[in-house]
Amino acid sequence: MLQFLFLTFETFASYHSTLFVFSSLSHQKMTTLTRQDLNFGQVVADILCEFLEVAIHLILYVREVYPSGIFQKRKKYNVPVQMSCHPELNQYIHDTLHCVKPLIEKNDAEKVVVVIMDKEHHPVERFVFEISQPPLLSISSDTLLSHVEQLLRAVILKISVCDAVLENNPPGCTFTVLVHTREAATRNMEKVQVIKDFPWIVADEQEVHMQEPRLIPLKTMTSDIVKVSNGMVLCEDYDTCMKAHTNRR
Repeated sequence: MLQFLFLTFETFASYHSTLFVFSSLSHQKMTTLTRQDLNFGQVVADILCEFLEVAIHLILYVREVYPSGIFQKRKKYNVPVQMSCHPELNQYIHDTLHCVKPLIEKNDAEKVVVVIMDKEHHPVERFVFEISQPPLLSISSDTLLSHVEQLLRAVILKISVCDAVLENNPPGCTFTVLVHTREAATRNMEKVQVIKDFPWIVADEQEVHMQEPRLIPLKTMTSDIVKVSNGMVLCEDYDTCMKAHTNRR
């Protein structure tokens, strides 16, 4: 049975400028690895968390969750992207992915979902990133990682233009990050908090239930390292959720 870890973040009133820099995709030489090898999980987690950080920033910009003035143009995967310059928002996204990273390393995370919510905390959009790892991995150094970077670039480009097929969101939206995990992983997250300021609690029902689902697929990428299926769901129902309890901003 799947459990869902639920993180929330509220809009904020003031905006300040700060530089947000992403490290480049690390190129590591590896031989044949299995899921049990520590390096395999670390490589996948590093690549995906870096990608998800860029994707979340871009989604918030493209879907106008926050004012365009807090974003600055950067370059990632050799394409232009928009990154937030607000320290609180950047720290929240960083802390969120810091919680997610151990789950990806252990292959316990099956989906990471960015949810856009209206003023009443009802979901109006979902960007779904399905994650799967192969049981055996044969890496030929830079060749494979270069291929992965090309695939991630394609997903980023799809997100950049997704507003062309989507309707405008209502004003005053916030966003949420869901992580679909195995039940055992959820229990472990409850027992040992990766970040003490991010305790996991049960999500409010109104924040997760949706009606009349409609799916708009954006991009699916598959490589020897990971499969990421990225789509946007306007409305979809959930069963059970956990969320990180944070102070309302």
